[in-house]
Amino acid sequence: MTDPRRERALVRPHVVTGGRAHPSRNTFDVVTVVMATRENVAGLSPEKRRLMELCRGGALSVAEVAAHLSLPISVTKVLLSDLVDSGHIVTHAAVPYTTRPDIKLLKDVLDGLRARL
Repeated sequence: MTDPRRERALVRPHVVTGGRAHPSRNTFDVVTVVMATRENVAGLSPEKRRLMELCRGGALSVAEVAAHLSLPISVTKVLLSDLVDSGHIVTHAAVPYTTRPDIKLLKDVLDGLRARL
């Protein structure tokens, strides 16, 4: 019996991306969040259909999508770029790095909670 992951590995990345090595939009980072916006997947390649099915479940980062699909990040970015161009998905920047919370405030909250219990 053949391992399904091995069968997928037989399709070269340049075939999956139509020979392109770079996405049409260079706005994807590994933490960029993607979400499906359309239900219709007619006319999409099998990889893009799998990507759409995965993104229908909720927001995922580019890295998560690549891991779930067992595809390289570069291939995933090209596929996502095509889907953004066709309006099938939307992207959102990852939550920006915030400043660390005030330690004194956290201690006061913890002390308050302990006092109530």
